[in-house]
Amino acid sequence: MNALRRISHESYANVFGVVYLGLMTNALLLVASLPLVVLLVMTDPARSWPLLAIAAPFAAPGVTAAFAVFREHAAGSTSVARDFVRGWRATWRPAVALGGMLSALVVVLLVDVRFFSDSPFGVVAIPFLGVLTLLALGIGLLAFVAIAEEPGARLRDLLRASAWLAVRRWYLSAVSLLVLAAQAALFASLPAIAIGIAASAALYLAWANSRFTLRPVLAIEDTKTA
Repeated sequence: MNALRRISHESYANVFGVVYLGLMTNALLLVASLPLVVLLVMTDPARSWPLLAIAAPFAAPGVTAAFAVFREHAAGSTSVARDFVRGWRATWRPAVALGGMLSALVVVLLVDVRFFSDSPFGVVAIPFLGVLTLLALGIGLLAFVAIAEEPGARLRDLLRASAWLAVRRWYLSAVSLLVLAAQAALFASLPAIAIGIAASAALYLAWANSRFTLRPVLAIEDTKTA
């Protein structure tokens, strides 16, 4: 009976820890990316996209900080707020730089898609630009996870490794992008649920998958991911 009670208590503590991890990470992520979230909720993205492109890079450190929280949680830490702040401080410079490059590249590609939409070359150009956009997003996601794992590494080296693995393990990158696409769709219809409940779950799945993808180039030990 005592053993059953002990197991039950441990299970309850694990569930509570996971719930706390998710809710606290969501709250901190919201604070770290508040300007971008406000623009997405209060404006029409089709018209406010220049402001969104400017705000997006400054939300990137919140994402890398969330990834750092997941890494520390996998190693046994329970200090979500402290790990988030430490992750933000350690990664904000490369995260903003990467976010700026990714935002600019995606804007250029999407503007090109709009340009070719009324052109006879669109049937060839648009699918090609679409693939480039997805590839850029896949590389960017891997690079954000790599920054969280190795904040002191050169961004150039992380991008090179991410590009190689995004192409070599494209099926894993596709899974991560599908998860984030589902999160974006949820945000478009139910932003409160997407931000308050689902954001950390989607990011955790993308982080775990991307971390596995990066194993050949990063010194990642086998740790529990739940």
